[in-house]
This record gives sequence, C-alpha cells and structure tokens, in this order.
Amino acid sequence: MTNYKFLIEYDGTRYYGWQRQPNQNTIQGKLESVLSAMCKKEVEVIGAGRTDGGVHAKGMVANANLETELSAEEIRDYLNRYLPDDIAVLEVKEASPRFHARYNATGKTYCYTCFDGDVKPVFDRRYYTRLEEKPDAELMRRAAEVLLGQHDFRNFCVNPRMKKSTVRCVDKILIERDGGYIRFIFHGTGFLQNMVRIMVGTLLEVGCGRMTAEQVRDVLENPERQKAGPTAPAQGLCLMSVDYD
Repeated sequence: MTNYKFLIEYDGTRYYGWQRQPNQNTIQGKLESVLSAMCKKEVEVIGAGRTDGGVHAKGMVANANLETELSAEEIRDYLNRYLPDDIAVLEVKEASPRFHARYNATGKTYCYTCFDGDVKPVFDRRYYTRLEEKPDAELMRRAAEVLLGQHDFRNFCVNPRMKKSTVRCVDKILIERDGGYIRFIFHGTGFLQNMVRIMVGTLLEVGCGRMTAEQVRDVLENPERQKAGPTAPAQGLCLMSVDYD
C-alpha cells in the first residue's frame, strides 16, 4: 500500500459538497468510486476539508492509500478518464505514509466572488453571487480588520452549539474590486462550517450600511447578544489552496 497525495479542482454546482453521503452526489463519493474500481477494492479518500454543497475548489488536497502497479501519472490519467467533466485531478504524488490531508494542513485560502455591475456576466454565472446593491468596499475593509487575528468565531458558524472549540485564526482578508466584480480573499489556519460565507454576508451588511464595524466587533466579543450577518450563497465560494509545512 502506498499513500498518494492528490491535487483536485471541481465545479461544485451539482454536488452535495465534498463529504460522502448515502444516496447523494458528492466529490468524495465520486473519487472513491473511481479509485475503488481501479484498485478492485474499497478505497477511502481523505480530503483537506469538507466544502459545502455548491462550493467550488481549485486547490483541494486529498490523500488515499492505494494498492496498485500504476505510476502516479497513470493514476491521474485513470481518474481523469473516468471522473465526470466537472471534477479534475491536477496532480498525483507519492506521499509519506504518515501524510494526512486534513490533519497536516496548516492553512487554507478561500475566495468569494460577488458581482454588482450593470450587465451580468453570462459565462461566469455559476461562480459568483449577484448583488442588487453596490456595497462600499472601504467600509467593508475597515470591518474586515476587526475579524483579523484569533477569535471565537462561534457566531460565524452554522452550528454555534458545536462541542469542539470555535476559536480560529484569520490572518488575511483582502477585498478587491475589479470592474463589477468584488472578491473577498480569506486566509487562516482553519475555518468553521459556513464561516467564510457568514463573514462575507456580514461584511456585505456593513458595505450596504446595515451594520457597522463596531457591531461586527460586538458579534465577536458578545456572541449571545449580537448576531452575525446572513450566510452568503454557496456558489460564490471557492477553495483556492491548502497549506502544508
């Protein structure tokens, strides 16, 4: 058995997220199905994270222990031959026996894309969220500074009563405007379920004048009293890369 590391990209539009689920179309499920057929035995694929339904990835990392005589390049080619057109394996490499895509990850970068221009871009329609208002980018940048650093992000999680720690460190938030596009780029050591989408929804509330930076600070410091903004739609979110030491 050899442990292999995979670099994967996918369009998450028609999937119920990364994680395997009974009777549902998932990224993990598709990969495991093809690899199990290749190895003629059941294979488990471990992902660096669990993207939600409808979320995309350009740099998901996974690993799996395989018993095969194929080379890493031949494994990649086999996967790309039999996977659906909205999933691609960019690279396959032999990894150390102890490599674990999730536990060894030290950071992740996500990008969330919005569009508030006058004419909708037809060919990007699966990969951005259309805004009805034009948010103030500078107001959002000021509020984003409040989110930087290590905080309890319990109010930025879809499951605020989760038993595990909700403390996370976000060390970069960039908000870039390119014509009608607004891109939010987040980097951190890890993110809670829906955390990036809730941060985007909160920053958009600030940009549209319905919240202030001080209210965002209050969300972090007094989670029982002040609630975060809405969860932004899944289609605008993309996992860009995963860091390893």
